[in-house]
Amino acid sequence: MQNLHFPINFRFKISTLANDFTATDARGSVIAYVRQKMFKFKEDVSVYSDETKTKINYTIKADRWLDFSAAYSFSDSTGKEFGKIARKGWRSIWNTNYEIIDQFDKKQYTIREENPWVKVGDALFCEIPLLGMLTGYLFNPTYLLKDTNDKLIVKLKKKASFFGREFEIEKIGPMDADDDDRIMLGLMMMILLERRRG
Repeated sequence: MQNLHFPINFRFKISTLANDFTATDARGSVIAYVRQKMFKFKEDVSVYSDETKTKINYTIKADRWLDFSAAYSFSDSTGKEFGKIARKGWRSIWNTNYEIIDQFDKKQYTIREENPWVKVGDALFCEIPLLGMLTGYLFNPTYLLKDTNDKLIVKLKKKASFFGREFEIEKIGPMDADDDDRIMLGLMMMILLERRRG
């Protein structure tokens, strides 16, 4: 996923049971098709080159069974690991908190929810008859990816939609070319996990 043209859009399918989505760039070109395998005790995600699902470019796998503090490793098509994303356990209950780690186990980036109250509003309003159907338009969380110097690199925002299935990644600051894949795979895995949480 080199030479990306931002913004990048994630669009989830609602016609299947699987938790999968297509990633497209600013030109409308498909840069990845992400499919989360169903009924697995350990998370297992395949990142294909496109919607035909003929070529797997990357895999993302959890290091343990379903766990609140699991880490998810990134591997290329040869099976070589080159980084991971880890959820920061109890800190993520209130405010979504992840770290992207390189192949040397060194923290490179953090992902945090910009405003955790959006999640609270969404949880409260979705219980109200009729109004609950509109939460996809009213409550749209934003996630900020920053480097170790606290500089904002990208912003991922849920777009207003009835089924809450569209997300957009906007590039804010300079991104190291060697980190493109780690950043994109980290955001892909994070949004799969967060969308399932609600």
